[in-house]
Amino acid sequence: MAEAILRDRLGAVQGWTVASAGVLAKQDEPASPEAVIALHEAGMDLSGHRSQPLTRELVDASTIIVVMTGQHLVEVLRCFPEAKSRVFMMTSFGTKDTPVDIPDPFGQSLEVYRWTRDQIASTTADVILHIMDH
Repeated sequence: MAEAILRDRLGAVQGWTVASAGVLAKQDEPASPEAVIALHEAGMDLSGHRSQPLTRELVDASTIIVVMTGQHLVEVLRCFPEAKSRVFMMTSFGTKDTPVDIPDPFGQSLEVYRWTRDQIASTTADVILHIMDH
């Protein structure tokens, strides 16, 4: 969902590629039906999305890596310690002193997916301001 929301918010801004990958993701899995519905309700189409694992190639090609939870951050840095200066939690760019997790809604209700969608959406302006400055 974060990939689709960020891509939607970036709109026609040139020069940025947005891709999502998971530290435990399998290759080519579709988005969950709840994620598709939650984003459809917000005017975004996630039906064609396919998952991919986080790879060395993706990390090396990334200017910034944004994760949803502190545990994701730990896992990315465990696998790719050289990326330390480029890995941030999604909530790192706002006014809060300490970033907070946006938990993975996988396997939960549509209502939880909607909540997660809204949490992600509320952080994207700060993420975009950060990437535009870099």
